[in-house]
Amino acid sequence: MLIVTSNEIPGHRIDAVFGEVMGLTVRSRDIGSQMLAGFRSLGGGELPEMTKALYESRQEVMARMVNEAQQRGANAIVAMRFDTSEMGTNWTEVCAYGTAVYVLPLGEGEPGATGQSIYLTRNAGQSTGQQAAQPAQPQQPPAPPIHPAPPQQF
Repeated sequence: MLIVTSNEIPGHRIDAVFGEVMGLTVRSRDIGSQMLAGFRSLGGGELPEMTKALYESRQEVMARMVNEAQQRGANAIVAMRFDTSEMGTNWTEVCAYGTAVYVLPLGEGEPGATGQSIYLTRNAGQSTGQQAAQPAQPQQPPAPPIHPAPPQQF
């Protein structure tokens, strides 16, 4: 899955937009890590326990966001962002969000094509049985699957 912070992916055309997707977690700090970090903060510098917890939280919310995008039929996420906030004295909310899309790589000769997109279209052709000696033709990946709208929860 391609995930970018920009609104577009160079060398790709957005063919379908599935809407906003996100992953969310709320974490509490255990008392041991909090006390150790408190002592370390007296001397200044990085707090490795807190850095590890934030890194793990970001990995978790990214995985949840990607899962939601895949369930909708997306193969990329654009405009991805992280958001964090404190909830109370010991809870931290971490959120990753973006727009789930289906993108098509642009082939050789198409305006906006990049080396990467040309490579992707050539390999798509070879994996479908075309000979490498034949000139590369722009390939259209299969249309994204159409999923019914999920039931509304109230």
